[in-house]
Amino acid sequence: MLMRTIDTNDAWEAAWEAFDRRDRSWDGRVIGAVKTTGIYCKPSCPARRPKRENVEFFLDAEAARAAGYRPCLRCKPDEVGRDREAVAKAIQLIERAEEPPRLGELASAVGYAEHHFQRIFTRDAGVSPAAYARAVRARRAEAHLQEDKSVTEAMYDAGYAAPSRFYADAKERLGMTPSAWRDGGRGETIRYVVTDSPLGPLLVAATAKGICRLTFDEDERALRSRFPNAEILPDDGTIAPWVAGALKAINTPQSAPELPIDVHGTAFQEAVWRELRKIPLGETRSYADIAKAVGDPNATRAVGTANGSNPVAVLVPCHRVIRSDGTLGGYAGGLDRKKKLLAAEGASLPQPDLL
Repeated sequence: MLMRTIDTNDAWEAAWEAFDRRDRSWDGRVIGAVKTTGIYCKPSCPARRPKRENVEFFLDAEAARAAGYRPCLRCKPDEVGRDREAVAKAIQLIERAEEPPRLGELASAVGYAEHHFQRIFTRDAGVSPAAYARAVRARRAEAHLQEDKSVTEAMYDAGYAAPSRFYADAKERLGMTPSAWRDGGRGETIRYVVTDSPLGPLLVAATAKGICRLTFDEDERALRSRFPNAEILPDDGTIAPWVAGALKAINTPQSAPELPIDVHGTAFQEAVWRELRKIPLGETRSYADIAKAVGDPNATRAVGTANGSNPVAVLVPCHRVIRSDGTLGGYAGGLDRKKKLLAAEGASLPQPDLL
């Protein structure tokens, strides 16, 4: 048979980088085979990494077996396909159900034990089955509201049994809808201000629902690049209270108001952002802490990536996340700004020379 190997330079380098950082998102997309051991693994395998020159990559496990390799007993690469099929089937069941199915029902339907299925679903989807079901239900409510139904009609049509659960879900989903982020902001009006702040030029942009972008050193061009299909206008005073609130969050965070935000990300990103908003003022958490909180203790790198993708600095306080050794780690706005934000909040860092 024709060996389905990855041998072009760019493709090989991309596969190696995914393999070297144990990237779960590449599981099922590529297989790494170690010439010195005769074993093939999925990219996220926790085993110690071999030397580059001892690794070759295949498009799938079948090709690796045909080349004479055997599956790793630690990461069990042959189960990746079965796991993903089970998660995909469960997602279909959740999205078709009128009411969120229980974990036991989902696990039984796909042939897994409850605890194991909870783990693989959270690993692949970025959130637990229950959190995914809540997100589906919230999206249904949003769709019904866009049909000009009343809140009560939208709530019950989406499958909520009581108003309390509807409002709790709305708060969990950051108090926003994904409309401004879908299709380049088509149909949305975004007003913006570039203002001076103690940390430099600050872009504040918002839809009618809330702040959709808050960043340093960006301007109208960056906003148009992110929302090419939205109507983007200089602010006429409409969002002035939110701009003032954002500045207060930087200057005097202890007295800053709670501001509405209108953001959207992947399921994993949103799970991380929700956890960031739970970090109390004046406290920090490690990337590992956040990874555990979202249900995937091995996802520290992915947490870092989600931090970097945060579209509303300060309001989703990614600056409160530091490394496990007490060092600051990275920050999209620069480490000097991260230090000043933490100092303004009264955060006590383990390393005195960081500030």
